Parts: sequence; structure tokens; C-alpha cells
Amino acid sequence: MNKILFLIILILNFFIINYNIIAFSYNLESSCFIETPHDTIIENQLLLNGRVWRNLYYMVREDQFLFSKEFLTGSLTMNGKTFNNIKIRYDIYKDEILTPMDSGGILQLNKEMVDSFSILFRNRAYQFVKVDSLQGLKGYVHVLYKGKSALFVKYIKKIELLAVESKYDEFYQVNQSYFLKNNTLYQISSKKDLLMVFDKDKPQIKDFIKKNKIEISKSIPESFIPVIRYYDTINQ
Repeated sequence: MNKILFLIILILNFFIINYNIIAFSYNLESSCFIETPHDTIIENQLLLNGRVWRNLYYMVREDQFLFSKEFLTGSLTMNGKTFNNIKIRYDIYKDEILTPMDSGGILQLNKEMVDSFSILFRNRAYQFVKVDSLQGLKGYVHVLYKGKSALFVKYIKKIELLAVESKYDEFYQVNQSYFLKNNTLYQISSKKDLLMVFDKDKPQIKDFIKKNKIEISKSIPESFIPVIRYYDTINQ
């Protein structure tokens, strides 16, 4: 009788222990799933799509980056998915976006997957979009104004050979402004260039510029904005 009772207790303990092990395993798997959801893994794979960047121009004076050689805070949209608070450095010599990796290296993002990005510099947000092909304009452009028409700036750095002490090459920057009107792109660098685009509205716009004492400068692309915005208001 005692042997039978002992055997029953032993069998019950076996089932209780196995049930607890199964329950623990299920809870462990569930908690791991919560901490690393599939969507997050996919998003990280999307963001880290690219190749390791190496600086091939370390011997050239100055640098190839826009605004700063330091990484700046911004946002990035890839294949329709937006990532916020991303560290970004924009190489305007090669027209590539760079971001730091946890391993300590630097990643050059896959340009084919990038839709747009923004950079915060000196308390100002700069919005960029990728242009695949717009009447000869390609790559990333800064969107200064977007209404019925649009104003873009393309930032470029070039290398001047033997610019320093006749021994060292040096980066220098060139900014190109583009006015998009009725699906036609115009490169503009002066008030004269801008007025030539307006055709029949030219007299009215000249009066607007004179009346409001608007100064237009090639070195300040933002100076084109009031005139372009006014053009949109009279052509709605």
C-alpha cells in the first residue's frame, strides 16, 4: 500500500515539474519576442543598408561635408519609412549620406533607398529631397520653398588642385539655385535671371521688388523666396 502511494506521488511530481518547465519556456519566448519585435529588426536592416565609408580625401585641405564635419541630428526617410533623431553627415563632394555605426565605423547609406532627409544646424532645419532626374538635376537638393512653384539649392564641393602653398589640394563649395516653374527648371543666380523667367508677369513683379525694397543676392538663395512666393499668389 505504501509503495503504491509513493508511486502515485512520484508521478504527480513529474507532471507538475514538466508543466512548470513548459510554462517558463513559453513566458521566456514571449518576453524575448516583446523585446525584439520583428518590425524593429526589419527597420534596423533598412536603416543599416549601405556600405562602410572610408575617407579617401584625408590629404585634401578643408573637408567635403556640408555645414560641419561633425555628425548632425536629423531625420531620414528610406523606402517610405521615416527615422527620427538620426546622426547624419552629408558628403556634398560625393553626394552621399553618412551615419555612424555602433561598431565605431561609418556607414554610407544606399542612395537608391533614400527618399529624403533633414539636418538641424544652428537651430535651423534644412529639408532635402532626392531628385532622380529633373532636366539634368540629380541627387539631393535643399528645398527652400515649395508652393505652386519651387526653389531648390544644390550644394557642391569641388577640389582645387595645389590651392594651398602650391602643394596641397583644397575643397571649395559651390551653391547652385534652381527655380521650378510650370514643370520647367531654371538655374538662377541673379535678379536678372529670375525676372527673365516671369514673361508676362515681369512688370508686375519688378514693381513688387521695387516697392518692397527686396535685395536679391546669389550668395543668399533665400533672397529669391519673397519674389517667387509673390509670383505664386498672382498665378493661383
